[in-house]
Amino acid sequence: MSLTLRTISREQHLAYIQSLPSASHMQVPAWADVKNEWRSESLGWFDDRNSGLDKHGGLVGVGLVLYRQIPKVKRYLAYLPEGPVINWYAPNLDEWLTPLLSHLKQQGAFTVKMGPPVVIRRWDSVAIKSGIADPDVKRLRDVEATVIEPRAFEVADRLRRMGWQQGEDGGAGFGDVQPRYVFQVPLENRSLEDVQKGFNQLWRRNIKKAEKLGVEVVQGGYDDLPVWQELYEVTAVRDHFRPRPLSYFQRMWTALNSEDPNRMRLYLATHEGEAVAAATMLIVGGHVWYSYGASANHKREVRPSNAMQWRMLRDAYALGASVYDLRGISDSLDESDHLFGLIQFKVGTGGQAAEYLGEWDFPLNKLLHKALDIYMSRR
Repeated sequence: MSLTLRTISREQHLAYIQSLPSASHMQVPAWADVKNEWRSESLGWFDDRNSGLDKHGGLVGVGLVLYRQIPKVKRYLAYLPEGPVINWYAPNLDEWLTPLLSHLKQQGAFTVKMGPPVVIRRWDSVAIKSGIADPDVKRLRDVEATVIEPRAFEVADRLRRMGWQQGEDGGAGFGDVQPRYVFQVPLENRSLEDVQKGFNQLWRRNIKKAEKLGVEVVQGGYDDLPVWQELYEVTAVRDHFRPRPLSYFQRMWTALNSEDPNRMRLYLATHEGEAVAAATMLIVGGHVWYSYGASANHKREVRPSNAMQWRMLRDAYALGASVYDLRGISDSLDESDHLFGLIQFKVGTGGQAAEYLGEWDFPLNKLLHKALDIYMSRR
């Protein structure tokens, strides 16, 4: 294969994404409009031998690049979140990434960060529960994986040989910008009954309880985002994180649903006419994400979050999704860890934890890259 790389239009980029079974929501062209504080560029890899033979004109891979300028210097961090969308298992991986680095350097990048969408290990819920029950086990990585993907190790080796550096995960999978560990419920070749049977007893009981107590889950729209924001800010205070402003979610809704009217959804769980939990859902092909969640401090006993997740899972299934992705978890299995509740809640769905390769950096200017590292570590 003889590959060339060049800037492509948003239309070419989107058409290629739409031809795939799935891709990250952070690699669709509209994500650039969500992250409007970054400069953006759509890149395409072309196999020139096939340029006249297929509807994409030989386009065989795409990448959304976000450029962030560093203060006082006209140089950029170039970031490809959960991308690029290429054949990561290609034996000639350097022929894909070398022209990328060359192009980004010409664009003024001093360092490149990317997140290969490559899963290296998976743990099913049985393995995770056994790890939680074992007092000697503190982290997911201490538990024997249910599935190991040998090709992912080969990808990591190729990247290291090319000079890419693996980001630190801070010991909990949250050192990268995007989570290294996620929790997913596989839907492909399963019945909904089979999916529900995978839930643990507590989840099934909570879903029935919510239904019995009159919790209703409805799809909201743009005009319901202020209701979402109110619950989200309550959650931020309770869980000690800095919330994004309402304008961010309004921009996300407008940008993503202008590209595809079913790209982003909002769900509200109501009880006695009051919204007590809410969540956003993102859809790209067969991959569906639960992206943000929020809940009130009161009426937790009516179990709105369980009811909402079950509705979202059923809707994902109705869309023909192959996976329902509950996004990030910590790899901590220590009950005293403040992040343990994330995996404890999600493992109840009977799904599986997945470890990605994590994010990788390529310093094009080692001095500026080092300065960025120091700046980030002091934030």
